[in-house]
Order: sequence, then C-alpha cells, then structure tokens
Amino acid sequence: MIVGVPREIKDHEYRVGLTPDGARALHQAGHQVLVEISAGEGSGFTDEEYRQAGASIIQSAAEVFERAALIIKVKEPLLSECRLLHAGHILFTYLHLASSAELTKKLMESRVTAIAYETVEAKDGTLPMLRPMSDIAGRMSVQIGARYLEKTQGGRGLLLSGMPGVEPAHVVVLGAGVVGSAAVRIATGMGARVTVINLDLERLRILDEQYQGRIVTRAATQAAIEESVPTADLLIGAVLVAGARAPKLVSRRLVGRMRKGAVIVDVAVDQGGCIETTKPTTHSDPVYFVDGVLHYCVANMPGIVPRTSTGALTNVTLPYVLRVAADGVEPVMRSDAGFRKGVNLYNGDVTCPAVADAHGLRFTPLI
Repeated sequence: MIVGVPREIKDHEYRVGLTPDGARALHQAGHQVLVEISAGEGSGFTDEEYRQAGASIIQSAAEVFERAALIIKVKEPLLSECRLLHAGHILFTYLHLASSAELTKKLMESRVTAIAYETVEAKDGTLPMLRPMSDIAGRMSVQIGARYLEKTQGGRGLLLSGMPGVEPAHVVVLGAGVVGSAAVRIATGMGARVTVINLDLERLRILDEQYQGRIVTRAATQAAIEESVPTADLLIGAVLVAGARAPKLVSRRLVGRMRKGAVIVDVAVDQGGCIETTKPTTHSDPVYFVDGVLHYCVANMPGIVPRTSTGALTNVTLPYVLRVAADGVEPVMRSDAGFRKGVNLYNGDVTCPAVADAHGLRFTPLI
C-alpha cells in the first residue's frame, strides 16, 4: 500500500504523523511511504532521515494526497485539505468530529474512510492512541496554567507552590482520567493544593491511596463543582466522553464567581470544552478573558512539544498502520471490534454513534 504523510498545517502544529523509524518499518514491510518535504522538521526529523528510512520525499501535499491510499496525519484536516480527499482514501488521524459539524459534512461529502485515533479501543476498553497525547496535555496544563498565573501574563500573581508562611495556589481538576490524573501528578509535585472532581469513585479511591491525603477528592456533584470552582486559582477541564461532545460542567455564572486573574485551562476544548465560556484558541493567540478570568483553550497543546509527542504517537499508531497497510481497512474492521469503533465515517455514512448524536445525523452501523 502507498502511505502518505503530509505536513501538518494547523497553527503551531509541529508534530508529524510518522517518525523515520515508523517509515522504516513500513518500508521493510514492503509498503511505499511518501513524506511531504519538511514534514518532520518541526519534530526535529530531516528529509534525509526519511530518505534513509526508505521513504520518498514529495514536493507538495497535493501530490501526497493524489498518490497515497492511506493518509497518516496528527490533527484533523483543515477545510483546505478536505478538497484533496476522495473515496479511495483511508484517513487515519485525530478527528474530534463531534465538535465540528462543518468538518463532518465535508468529510462525508468526500466519502473518505475516516478513522479517529481517539475512538479506537484496545481489547481492555482503553483508548490506546488517545492516552499518550492526553497524558502530555494533562502534564502541560499545569505547566501552562502556572505560567499564566504570573502577573505579567494577566494572572493573579501566584507561585503555584506558595512559600513558607504563604499558602499555595489552589488547583481544581475536573475529571480523573488520563488527562486529570496527569494534571494532578504535576500540580501535586509542584506543591499546589489540589482538588480533583470525578464521577468514578474507584478512580478517586486510587488517587487518594496514591497521594496519601495530599489531595482532596470529591464526587462529581453539582454541589461539589459549585463549592470548588470559585476557590480555584487554576481550573483544569479534563473531562472526556469518548468520541462525543464534552458535557458543560461549569456555567458562565460560575466562572463569574471566580477571582479576577484566575486561570482556566480547558483540555477538553477539542471535544467542545467542559466549561461554558470555552472557545477554541490557537498557539498564536492562546488566551482571552471572560469576567476577568483568563482562559487558555488551545486544541493542540502537545503540538508545541513535538519531539516528545511525535515519538509517543508513532509508538501507538504504528501497529495499526502496519495492519491496515498489509490487509486493507475492511478486513481489519471485520476482525477487530475495537478498531471498528475508530471508524467514524465510511462511504459517506456516519458510523460513530457519538458523532451522529452530536450533529443530529443518521447513524449507520458498519456491521
């Protein structure tokens, strides 16, 4: 199979869909790999490294899309890329279609087979291709929040850890999955006072045992949210419903009760955000204020640590890419129920129930 790797064009997106080692594995398996010129530079991979791995360097994205059957990306295609897709393509990337009716419609019109990293399930029900980027984003959320708490950035002027005789900042984390757990880890390590709110009490029990009383765990009730959010210096949205829009847990009214200069980092923004005042931003223009509260809502946070992110992503995507390239997408769909859940669109139909529900579209089962 011919596998294409175009350069990412989303704002400040420095990741690439495949490392040179990944290209080598595909080449050694007998597949042809086409990499757009300079696609790996943002992650520190040169065109020569891809050539030495057996890939061909292609001068334009249009040629990559024209020649390849399997398109490997990191982020969802921008509308300018959608015109390059057609019914013969298999698109394998993060899609987050539940948050974009326009992109869903464009991809349906192209009749591309669109497979979302974030909804492919492993045999144990986990999301193997979402986990590494969620882990990175969770860790970064605290690092970024700490920076924006600085007065020069518009924040309250707080050091996350406080000082002897001066209390630390209060970090409230909504969700205790991969993102939330990573955020708790970094915030606790930096000396903040941490409260984590989650529906699953077993996850809270695990975190409580892990941190031995150093964090506060609360069941996700409206009362818990109403009491905790106004006291947060840094509020991290880390809620995930696989493939679906994130639920709005924090209202505009509640944001208005937060202190001026408090910071919100909504990691769930790529699925619509879990805070009512959330709207997507970019690395070029990452923040805005609502009622004096600073919001950071960049949808591709791991894109600014691309060397780490690209390596971690290829580690988990490559086994699936090799299977699809070897056998074709239909046999893999039939034989692997978890992979089948990753197929969001097929032959112009919506094959992911969460995406269909989000946009009021008809759901068509694959089998």
